[in-house]
Amino acid sequence: MYRSSFLAVLMTVFLIGCVGTPEKKEKEKKRPQMTQKRKQVVYQVFTRLFGNTNTTNKPWGTIEENGIGKFADFDDKALSEIKALGVTHIWYTGVPHHAVINDYTKYGISNDDPDVVKGRAGSPYAVKDYYNVNPDLAVDPNNRLEEFRALVERTHGQGLKVLIDIVPNHVARNYQGLTNPDGVDDFGANDDTSVEYARDNNFYYIPGAEFRVPEWQGEYRPLGGEAHTLVDGKFVEVPAKWTGNGSRASRPHQNDWYETVKVNYGVQPNGSKDFEELPESYAQMDHKAHYEFWKDKELPDSWYKFRDIALYWLDFGVDGFRFDMAEMVPVEFWSFMNTSIKMKNPDAFLLAEVYNPSLYRDYIHKGKMDYLYDKVELYDSIKHIMQGHGWTDHIHVVQNGLKDIEHHMLHFLENHDEQRIASPDFVGKAEIGKPAMVVSATIGTSPTMVYFGQEVGEDGSEDAGFGKPTRTSIFDYIGVPAHQRWVNGKKFDGGQLSEEEKNLRDFYKRLLNFTIKSSALIGEYQEIHFYNKDNTPTYDHRVLSYVRWSDDEKLIVISNFDREKSYDFELKIPGDVISKWGLADNSYPLEEELYGEQQKKLSIVEGQGKVSVQLEPLQSFIFRIEQ
Repeated sequence: MYRSSFLAVLMTVFLIGCVGTPEKKEKEKKRPQMTQKRKQVVYQVFTRLFGNTNTTNKPWGTIEENGIGKFADFDDKALSEIKALGVTHIWYTGVPHHAVINDYTKYGISNDDPDVVKGRAGSPYAVKDYYNVNPDLAVDPNNRLEEFRALVERTHGQGLKVLIDIVPNHVARNYQGLTNPDGVDDFGANDDTSVEYARDNNFYYIPGAEFRVPEWQGEYRPLGGEAHTLVDGKFVEVPAKWTGNGSRASRPHQNDWYETVKVNYGVQPNGSKDFEELPESYAQMDHKAHYEFWKDKELPDSWYKFRDIALYWLDFGVDGFRFDMAEMVPVEFWSFMNTSIKMKNPDAFLLAEVYNPSLYRDYIHKGKMDYLYDKVELYDSIKHIMQGHGWTDHIHVVQNGLKDIEHHMLHFLENHDEQRIASPDFVGKAEIGKPAMVVSATIGTSPTMVYFGQEVGEDGSEDAGFGKPTRTSIFDYIGVPAHQRWVNGKKFDGGQLSEEEKNLRDFYKRLLNFTIKSSALIGEYQEIHFYNKDNTPTYDHRVLSYVRWSDDEKLIVISNFDREKSYDFELKIPGDVISKWGLADNSYPLEEELYGEQQKKLSIVEGQGKVSVQLEPLQSFIFRIEQ
């Protein structure tokens, strides 16, 4: 979901966790099937848009007008090309069956009311049925689960892992499970709706009040004002439920998450908890200890419902999850949920959306998340620098502040919630993102995420309807033009790309493939930026430099964030780094890992290293020391 109003939302929701304190970085466990750890790269793809070759792009267009992609579009050729980009995991966004406008009643699926659906295609974060998948994505909606199973198998066949969304904070207002496993009741099916709150109710209620559709602001109308039998300004919900973002109004505001209802995890309206809190000591314990802690506890019904959903998809073949708005759900639930997952699959990849830095350590150590979005710290800082406002000095300040948890902080420059790099509201040109991408992908040991179309410079300029230009719409049927040029009529060969787009994709391919093979990038890190600011003439705050190393690989990374300025200086490697590397006074050849164009040497004299560097605007180098 778009998060532009999230800070305001936080003021309306109850307390869900305690502020964490820095602790030693947890030791990462090796995956049994890997002989050595390496960085991971997640390719986020909006599933309904990936294979769509229709270029009509009519605002509020229907499936027939604007087209749609299917599970089947991810054929072996498409998946092999994604793998070749340097990807280890695919996050298929929008897979669980969410509320849609298209009529699937002949398949036994109830229609959804446009008054409580965002866009023509619906929000992927208003899930209607957790035990099935979006019928829009299937060639045969009757066979949609098997079509997704085949996609999971094809993805695994290419050596890639599969991630899908779980959205624990809220569900669609018209939740209706059609294929629940035996013994599984729908959310809310057994709720006592006469009270605002009960521990085992799945929802919060507003007794005596009927839900009312928001009062639409400005020119907004459902479906863009198009006549529809269900668009009548009404949606029957008696009594009204709390809205997904925590609004307790029976008539939520248009900017509320009015298409969803908030899930109750045993937190009373006043914020007190009807479950045992996790002792502080468990922050230092592994998932098995957490599992044992919860095993004999009596817990709210919603906890079990979401645990069972996660275990169902693990049995299906899914390798991990991206958890939407995890900080709006108590951290104790995550301890229970994630340790249940890890007991079934210790290698499951668990990624959470958490935006409050004061909660990071709790959700990692107590909640047992593998990875959190590094949005508020690195992304926001690096975006500011890309736009020409900030100094690169701040990047190292961020890394230092997160050094105890840096492995858990996933890096990205685009995702479905954020503006496209090439959009005018970000920087207006995809190439401006190249130095930032080098830094994002190489400065830490954490995974890197790339959003489909980012690698070919998609600018998100389409007016899709509900979605706002600058972001690729997640609410409507739309084509993604730069990505479609790579798809090239489902040849997936980039045949329609411009030379500039081909060069950009080549850059991403070189960079990402290097990162997943490098041992240094899961090793040590030290900044050399401030040393060079103090000791290197003409080196300044538009340049960034640091070193990375392991026992068998030593790297020097330098990036120029300036769009116009070139640099020519002798980059200095401080004596303490040279000492840590165990290098003697000598001259060492350097291999440039991105393009191999620069033939350079590291000269060490009296224990200090020097490298002659010439940086063009927006240029980066990754030098590997040959010994």
